[in-house]
Amino acid sequence: MPTESGRPHDIYRCPKCQVAVWSDYGRVGFRFVRVGTLDAPHAIAPDVHIYVRSKVPWLRLHENARAFDAKVEWPGDSLARREAVLAKRPKSA
Repeated sequence: MPTESGRPHDIYRCPKCQVAVWSDYGRVGFRFVRVGTLDAPHAIAPDVHIYVRSKVPWLRLHENARAFDAKVEWPGDSLARREAVLAKRPKSA
């Protein structure tokens, strides 16, 4: 998929129904599973909403919801795990 940044956004779909199941943003080794594809999606509550500038107008977010147009805000422990993964990746020539 094309992106504003120019980095790749790979979307992996169910081969049977073609629904998007997970994505790899930027091919850096982080994959994001779409909560709606889980057996119990209601068991997970979002802590932040991203890319809300492209949400449909009828979708209402909670008034105290943390929401960003495109910026992604990661908690410190998540950033630490990300850095650990990136440090283990082989350096490309």
